[in-house]
Amino acid sequence: MFHTLLIQTEKSIRTISLNRPTRKNAISPQMVNELLYALEAAESDSAIRVIVLTGTGEVFCSGGDLNQMASGGTDAVELPLKGDYADLLLAICNFKKPVIAKVRGAAKGGGLGLVAACHLAIGASDAVFATPELNVGLFPMMIMAVLARVMPKRRLLEMMLTTSTVSASEAVACGVLTRSTSSQLLEREVQSLAESLASRSPTAVERGLMAYSRMTDLSLRDALPMLRDELFELLGTDDAREGLMAFVEKRQPVWGPRLSE
Repeated sequence: MFHTLLIQTEKSIRTISLNRPTRKNAISPQMVNELLYALEAAESDSAIRVIVLTGTGEVFCSGGDLNQMASGGTDAVELPLKGDYADLLLAICNFKKPVIAKVRGAAKGGGLGLVAACHLAIGASDAVFATPELNVGLFPMMIMAVLARVMPKRRLLEMMLTTSTVSASEAVACGVLTRSTSSQLLEREVQSLAESLASRSPTAVERGLMAYSRMTDLSLRDALPMLRDELFELLGTDDAREGLMAFVEKRQPVWGPRLSE
């Protein structure tokens, strides 16, 4: 179904890999469209609990396809158009299941935007991050919105204005990465995190992620009442009752389907 992605599913974890290795997984309109379809399929599949977003080869994503932009060309979007890059960032930020970015090599420009939009991100210790758009007379407009959610404002401005490269350790310090690990342990670290998240109540995770997404755009005065109401609603779900009973009975809980199923 997809020409720019590889899809792999192991138990309840789905890995979506950007797959244009000869172009360093550069983002094209076709890739954006296929990612929107892949995310929609994963969200509607009740067997999938966690998404891992990564890239094939040695690079996570080099950003937008500048050769394509310079020539004014477009690649074939064979599936009906679902949206553009802004729609993709919104879809990841508002996704109802945890999305983990697994980063090897470089994540630059639009690729860095994908990392910032994910709920969590683990990178290899030798990974690098950058917003090089000013070097070609552009500016990282859309990714600025998601980067500003995870980075201190002045550090973000410095990175965008100087086009400086950020190391994995600094990416952790400024919030772009959840944590970094050696290249040899990256696969194991991401798998361990994904399995841990997949074992949680799918209803609580979904409601929690939806509330987190809404909270981000609210003032404290508006966020607290909303979160209070969300907690009361969650307390009335089967998973909350099962979790509390399992705690009292000192056993492992058996979770039901997601609330929206």
